[in-house]
Amino acid sequence: MANAVVRPLALPKDRRVLVISDIHGNLPFLQGLLKKVGFSGDDVLIVLGDILEKSTGGLETLRYLMDLRKRYTIHFVQGNCDDVTLGFLSGAWPDEIAAKYGAFWGEKCAWVSMAHQAGIDVSSPKDFAAARQAIEKRFPEELAFLRAMPTILLHDDYLFVHGGVPREDGLEQLVARQCMKNDDFLSQGRNFRRWVVVGHWPVTLYRPDIPSAKPLILPQRHIASIDGGCSLKADGQLNALILPQGPGEDFAYVAYDGFPVMTAQDDQAPSADPLNIRWGHSEVEVLELGEEFSRCRHRETGRELDILTDYLRQGPQGTYCLDSTDYLLPVKAGERLAIVRRTSRGALAKKDGATGWYRGELK
Repeated sequence: MANAVVRPLALPKDRRVLVISDIHGNLPFLQGLLKKVGFSGDDVLIVLGDILEKSTGGLETLRYLMDLRKRYTIHFVQGNCDDVTLGFLSGAWPDEIAAKYGAFWGEKCAWVSMAHQAGIDVSSPKDFAAARQAIEKRFPEELAFLRAMPTILLHDDYLFVHGGVPREDGLEQLVARQCMKNDDFLSQGRNFRRWVVVGHWPVTLYRPDIPSAKPLILPQRHIASIDGGCSLKADGQLNALILPQGPGEDFAYVAYDGFPVMTAQDDQAPSADPLNIRWGHSEVEVLELGEEFSRCRHRETGRELDILTDYLRQGPQGTYCLDSTDYLLPVKAGERLAIVRRTSRGALAKKDGATGWYRGELK
């Protein structure tokens, strides 16, 4: 397996530095975020990988960033989802694994989309050799761009990597894939001298109580995790982490989620002991199936709650649900809320990255 590619990075002290990660082909979110944060030629942008996969806009987003880099200062780190296409082309993925992945994601998989655009059907592994040849011929600039991405950007005060690292020394001896796909990085108990800035693992997965997509900053450990679940979560957002520009300053962030914003008309107290049902912890037992909501028991905790019926799914292990919560947001009348969904029991809403229910009136 290939070793990590480490590239030194110098950052000018008089320019704002923005870090984004896990766009997953969501070009409208990327454009919306850059507009909201006021991105300009005075800024430096670092993209922490996973430009591709999980949505149909991967190639369009990649080309947008390739063009943007011609006019702005942008640095890139390779993510595991960017490596999917390169792994397919190199044959690093066994054909049977690639076939299952391609069949599951379809046009949301970049190499499947590339093969179709090159006129090659990839419904069977027997088509893969022709697909690889056609993709290499049809997309040389895009592939060269992906292959040129380093695994790690190393600054005196920061280490930028998609998934995570076990240490700060001997980085070139690390396996690149393990730096890109480093699941549950924050739970590994690591501390660093530099600030290690990562994406890959949606930050809401770290919270068993309150669903939150805002960047997770751990000053004692020097870790910043910024994946807001863009394209993967119904309430996901794309975050731009803003690095401190001077001594004593804190990290800041701007997020874009595309949801309509409304004004709360009533106060609401937060609920005590909320539950955040998230990926990896999402198995439920349906107690009473309803048209809009179903009463369910969360198997891991034994807690009962009402879950949107169209959030229920069937998997190999039984019934599970998309990310769900019983959390009531703390709200003061006059506050502005992003509305994820209106229901007969109130609105599923967001406030400062946190998702929860609001039962009051909205205007």
